Amino acid sequence: MKIEYRHLISRLSAVAVVVRSRLAAALGVVALLATALTGTAAGTASAEPRTAPVAATQEAPGWVCPGTPIPPGYVITSRAANGCNGAGAWYMQPAQDGIWICATSPIPPGYVLTLHTANGCNSNIDTWFMQLARDGQWVCAGSPIPAGYVLTGHISTGCGNIGVWFQQLARVGLYICPGQPIPPGYRTGTFNATMCGGLGGWLLLSA
Repeated sequence: MKIEYRHLISRLSAVAVVVRSRLAAALGVVALLATALTGTAAGTASAEPRTAPVAATQEAPGWVCPGTPIPPGYVITSRAANGCNGAGAWYMQPAQDGIWICATSPIPPGYVLTLHTANGCNSNIDTWFMQLARDGQWVCAGSPIPAGYVLTGHISTGCGNIGVWFQQLARVGLYICPGQPIPPGYRTGTFNATMCGGLGGWLLLSA
């Protein structure tokens, strides 16, 4: 009886680990999707000067268990459901321009999300296409907005119907979408209701 009892406790502990890890992964997906669907991040462009992408550390690419800190400059690109004794394992590798990342992945500074699929990451979970930020680029709703950029256009049906925003380097003469900070050194002038896909836009002028 004691042997059977210890065996039962061991099995229950293993099940608890799996449940906790899968719940954590699911919450990560829900958090990123909630941001994407509401487009909140797309309306908060940073007003700081542009920053260079964070370089990867010297960590070797490979599989890690849930809860393992991801080094700066690295992203998560795949999931193995049976890894880490059934808890699920994540594959991390250095960030690069033009790479699909899992919804639970960190997004290093200087990168944006430009495409989306709900059935990726080798596990049928949300996956995003990550690229270096560029002047004149459509980004998905929920994508980080790098410092020095502003949002000047919007299409509600882009990026798999999540919505996309047109991202440009701030400069005098652009009409910027409502709901974002004014970059240092600039002020807004007249309002044009036809700009930003019908959302309206404010003329960016020198301060």
